[in-house]
Amino acid sequence: MKTFKLSILLSLAVAVYCLPVSKVTVKDEHFAESYLKKFFNLTEVTGAAVRRGISPVTKKLTEMQTFFGLKITGTLDADTLALMKKPRCGVPDGKVARFSTFGNNLKWEKNSLTYRIENYTPDMSRAEVEDSIDKALQVWAKVTPLRFTKINSGTADIMVSFGRQEHGDFYPFDGPDGTLAHAFAPGPGIGGDAHFDDDETFTFRSTTSYVLFMVAAHEFGHSLGLSHSDDPGALMYPVYSYRNPDTFILPRDDVNGIQSLYGPNPDKVPGPTAPTTPDACDSTMVLDAVATLRGEMLFFKDGFFWRSYPQRSTPEQTLIRSFWPEAPINIDAAYESQELDSVMLFKDSKVWAFSGYDLLRGYPKQISSFGLPKTVKKIDAALYDSDTGKTLFFVGTSYYSYDEAKKTMDPGFPKRVDETFFGLTRQVTAALQHRGFTYLYTGAYMQEYSGGRLLRVLRNNYFLPCTRF
Repeated sequence: MKTFKLSILLSLAVAVYCLPVSKVTVKDEHFAESYLKKFFNLTEVTGAAVRRGISPVTKKLTEMQTFFGLKITGTLDADTLALMKKPRCGVPDGKVARFSTFGNNLKWEKNSLTYRIENYTPDMSRAEVEDSIDKALQVWAKVTPLRFTKINSGTADIMVSFGRQEHGDFYPFDGPDGTLAHAFAPGPGIGGDAHFDDDETFTFRSTTSYVLFMVAAHEFGHSLGLSHSDDPGALMYPVYSYRNPDTFILPRDDVNGIQSLYGPNPDKVPGPTAPTTPDACDSTMVLDAVATLRGEMLFFKDGFFWRSYPQRSTPEQTLIRSFWPEAPINIDAAYESQELDSVMLFKDSKVWAFSGYDLLRGYPKQISSFGLPKTVKKIDAALYDSDTGKTLFFVGTSYYSYDEAKKTMDPGFPKRVDETFFGLTRQVTAALQHRGFTYLYTGAYMQEYSGGRLLRVLRNNYFLPCTRF
């Protein structure tokens, strides 16, 4: 076993849905004080000072809000407290950066590394554990000159083990949920090692517990020299996100980070392009879909969506499949079904219906189940009109009208969009009804209508503001 050398502890936590609270309690104040001390190097202060935002608390709250893209208030507001209460990783988050590395760019000074699995979790078969660990390391090998060899005895560069509570490194685990694993930066002794909390339930592929491949791939990023990223789409973001191991592609931010240390793979073969996290501050972005759900507004782009709701002052960006694991990777259209109390997601010729986090029985279905002709292979946008109880499906420069109560398509359709919405001759890319007005998106702009009359032309980020300060 390696001799112990203190390094930076890195841990991975699961993201949990948490609505902002309406009132900050004394318990919240003490919790926030502890959080800022642990993750933002806050010096000793009283709990009351946290609530009042007295310096240096204001400074540390501002640092935290900047890192996580929150509205910068310098006070313990509801959004900030809600984020603090999400289970998370144990490494401090003081550096605001997409990808980041450890001080002095800690890295391995060789490209051939060994790893050894010291023990196994009872949750999975031995073969599943070995496959998960190997594939997690290959995520990084595919984009760098690094090569990994498994050994079955002796001391490897990266020692992989499962343990509970105090497990020998002076950084005890915390039981089920919370911290899932931790790893150490490259170096001698314990450097590079990855430990997994055996109080968690790990799985090979299931969405009902923590996919070992995803947890391990994140931890090995630390083992190779990467710290955390503030990009919510990055593998090195501090919180756990489910993604399908069979289709996972290392995001662009992580590729940039690891290649800054080791360079690109000299034997690279053509493959899928590394995904980039969409940016709400991109004025040219064309949204895939927009919808409402139980008072929230949802904005979809690529494999992500932003949630905007009254209790939160800044939109929250999330991977679609982290929220709905059974959803398609990205979507074409969406709308809220009042009848089903669900959000309907469309991709190609199919539709999915989700009530909360759950896929409704019988879905996905073919879009022809609405009565659309089989010649319609996909829809571009969908809009529920609360005044008429009709859902409009936009296809090219035409649209269909579906009666939600009768569950039939209205006769006389399709119609040209400009027959109802004056001056709109371009393809509708997303649609939304909000406070009695209809908003039809066409590329980077949207048109505001009332009764078919055009009122304003707005940028598509009108409801999705840039929160960069």
